Amino acid sequence: MISCAICDRSEGEMIWSDNIFRVVLLDHQDYRGYCRVELIDHKKEMTDLNEALRSKLMTCVFKVEEILKVIFKPEKINLASLGNKTPHIHWHVIPRFKEDPHFPNSHWGEKLREGLHQAISVEEKKELIRLLNQSLSQ
Repeated sequence: MISCAICDRSEGEMIWSDNIFRVVLLDHQDYRGYCRVELIDHKKEMTDLNEALRSKLMTCVFKVEEILKVIFKPEKINLASLGNKTPHIHWHVIPRFKEDPHFPNSHWGEKLREGLHQAISVEEKKELIRLLNQSLSQ
């Protein structure tokens, strides 16, 4: 198999997992709280999953979104699942703020300004992990 960044776990810090999914904190300095929900099994497309697993995955993605809204109170949260560069099912869950470098554009788009460079605080990270465990570990 060709190397896969998600299978190799080469990015971010795993902050929650079970035997099916994991949540990784990418926490780019310009995108405080940026998480990725990853399917552990190497599958390429959502339609490669049965209906029950698709439903569980989206429930996980939505729970992460809800928690990020509570902690960070962003202007908007972006959800994205592309997989063009890394063909392994994963969802980006990205809190967006008016002062981020790309807002209102995609964070992969043209930069409009310099960002504030605010990393996640220790307290925010602890709360994120606590709420993930409370919401997803059932």
